[in-house]
Amino acid sequence: MPAMPASNSHPGNASSPHATEPHAVLELESFLPYRLSVLSNRVSGMIARIYTERFALGVTEWRVMAVLGRYPDLSANEVAQRTAMDKVAVSRAVARLIEAGRLQRDTHDDDRRRSVLRLSESGYRIYDEVAPLALEFERRLLGDLSEAERKLLFRLIDRLDELEFRVEAETAG
Repeated sequence: MPAMPASNSHPGNASSPHATEPHAVLELESFLPYRLSVLSNRVSGMIARIYTERFALGVTEWRVMAVLGRYPDLSANEVAQRTAMDKVAVSRAVARLIEAGRLQRDTHDDDRRRSVLRLSESGYRIYDEVAPLALEFERRLLGDLSEAERKLLFRLIDRLDELEFRVEAETAG
């Protein structure tokens, strides 16, 4: 992605009273959160076409199903934590999936006040069809990376994850 020249003026509005005032420059082309977000949105959008067309699932709904397919019997809050998605968005996705018969909600064996979620038989049929497609998509996406590059990529992602938790803790404290 070519770098855009930094400009302190408002394009197309030279008479703006703010045109000569200096402004902070945020070069999005080299700003990690922006780059990760754009990449994530593009990759998620590509894979979403598969499950949206076949099963009328949104990205949030599939992520909920993917997490519960791997880790059954989580609460909606635990799903939100594992996916770093907004609790309200997860709650809405869970409600839609329950209504569509793709999830079941039960009470936790040890704590009757706590509800847990799991895929229904219908949910598992979809999961068992989409998961291999997602893995194939990932294989094609990473296909030109060597094994060493893939390992490095995932080590760096893990390291960034650790660093984000540390920064979050420092910011909160």
